[in-house]
Amino acid sequence: MKITRVATTIVRSPFRYGAPEGAGGNPHLRTLDTLLVRVETDAGVHGWGEGFGFTLADTTRTAIETLIGPACLGRDPRDIAGLTNELRRRLHNFGRNGPVTFGISAIDIALWDIAGKLAGKPLYRLLAGEARPLARVPAYASLLRYGDAALVGRNAAEAYRRGYREVKLHEVEVPMVRAARAALPAEVAITIDVNCRWDDPADAVAFARAVDGLGVRWLEEPVWPPEDHAGLARVRAEGGLATAAGENAGQPEDFARMLAAGAVDYVQPSVTKIGGVSAMRAVAEIAARHGATLVPHSPYYGPGYLATLHLIAAWGRADVRLESYFLDAELPIYGDALDPAPDGTIAVPEAPGLGLEPDPAVLARFAGSG
Repeated sequence: MKITRVATTIVRSPFRYGAPEGAGGNPHLRTLDTLLVRVETDAGVHGWGEGFGFTLADTTRTAIETLIGPACLGRDPRDIAGLTNELRRRLHNFGRNGPVTFGISAIDIALWDIAGKLAGKPLYRLLAGEARPLARVPAYASLLRYGDAALVGRNAAEAYRRGYREVKLHEVEVPMVRAARAALPAEVAITIDVNCRWDDPADAVAFARAVDGLGVRWLEEPVWPPEDHAGLARVRAEGGLATAAGENAGQPEDFARMLAAGAVDYVQPSVTKIGGVSAMRAVAEIAARHGATLVPHSPYYGPGYLATLHLIAAWGRADVRLESYFLDAELPIYGDALDPAPDGTIAVPEAPGLGLEPDPAVLARFAGSG
């Protein structure tokens, strides 16, 4: 069996996220851009992958079309480790974090989709091994940044109404966190992602102490740069809150260094960035050795989101929730198949591979687009 074609499509969907147009702290997100990658074979079996993503989708697409895709042609799609490891080594001069790695991530996800289809099993059952997999995975609502206490409170309450029992904020001011806390029942945990806000770890420590007591489960990426493991460790030691990080890591070994430094309680690899399903499995092993909890980063709507759903299901950890971006896309790639149930859980598709195919009508709207 050989790979015969690697094709890309960028789906650009308008979206709503519970704020007036132009409000909030997300001026870079005009549309929800998802880079889909289809790997085809001479056996008629194909797989879908996704590479990061958002406003970088065009750059990652170029890396796939000019470097990664051509190197895959003629290769056996069943040799996932051999092909992806060769791509990493051959292309390492172009960066071990960034568009090339994002593109390899997409290929790896697509190859695992093919593997599940060839085995006649949904991916999570193929990956589970001795673990008892989950048929439904609990999700948490990942709110965008609003920068307005009233909007934060309103959307936190709406997330709870939709069934979510954990809410992530992307706010960087204490009053916003208090607004969310006031809008939610006490048993609903809050997490906070500040996207590497502070250059000085002391500022992050001050913020952590200020929100301690508000039911915050973790403080995510509090310091700049993201690889400042010593700064993360200081926030963890002095701030009074658990710390989380990892969405900006480019290789599994980055997590070994992070955990060896005592930097985090929760590791957050992103399947569309770190190297796909294979790399996520490697990070899971590293986290287990260090006694850390793996809670993936997954604010996506395409195969990356699906792959993360299957991974969490395969691990069988009911305490690990799937990050679900709290917005409504006008062009959902999988229709309503991944909408959460009233109890905040998402059903894992049972068809072979990733279990779902992108909506042909959505793909048709963007066929041939640059």
